[in-house]
Amino acid sequence: MDGLLDKLAGNGSTAPGTTSSDTSQMIVVTAPRASDTTATLTAFDKGADKTWKPAFGPTKAFLGSQGMGEPKDNVPRTPEGTFALDQAFGRQANPGTKMPYFQATRQDWWDSNMKSPTYNTHVHSPKSPGGDSENLYDSGPVYDYAVNIAHNPQRTPGKASAMFLHVTNGEPTQGCVAIDRDVMRKILMWLDPAKHPKITIGVNAAAPTGDGPTTTAPSKTSPTTPASPSLPGVSDILGDKGLSDLLTQLVNLIPTLLGTK
Repeated sequence: MDGLLDKLAGNGSTAPGTTSSDTSQMIVVTAPRASDTTATLTAFDKGADKTWKPAFGPTKAFLGSQGMGEPKDNVPRTPEGTFALDQAFGRQANPGTKMPYFQATRQDWWDSNMKSPTYNTHVHSPKSPGGDSENLYDSGPVYDYAVNIAHNPQRTPGKASAMFLHVTNGEPTQGCVAIDRDVMRKILMWLDPAKHPKITIGVNAAAPTGDGPTTTAPSKTSPTTPASPSLPGVSDILGDKGLSDLLTQLVNLIPTLLGTK
């Protein structure tokens, strides 16, 4: 199981040179169904003894208005999976985070123009990059504090951009994960790039163990155990006719065993 968890902790957009065991800060966002627009968020620290302990939460989080799943541009769906957290920003001054942070102004945009060479990156410019690009200041208090969820590090057009963990306005999002302002601020102060923080988003996602989270709920159906080839069944030995004859003899013995005709 730990091997599987190691792989999950290493998927998404792990930076080159990092391994799954490098991750020691994990945020888990979980909901009972993929269609849910609210979820539970808990942040975990991995200690020197390799065990994970809660750092924040659980707290309520809002997802996209179409729940979670495969991310697409212009579809309000939160990406499902495990991803790095890289660039932090906000309309407010740096609250003391160790993450790379910039204070947004009206010249700060997140490029969501699928035809732009800087698609799915932060752009500092007096003009919009075009398309559905967001002005990170004019978007309002939801971006007082935020951190990028690096779900599309290849910046593939169509696979969505501008997916953040940010402050909630009490409503489902366009695909981001949104939480209470004070909790968001505390999480930014807690995040440390040296610990390679990640976020996992999934249906019934469990708390991390080993080196990462599990995003798939255990199956409630017991697997069928195949017969051992070294232990053949009775029908394998006797054949269908032999088994039928044996059963007939056993039935005929019942009256004798019971002392009846």
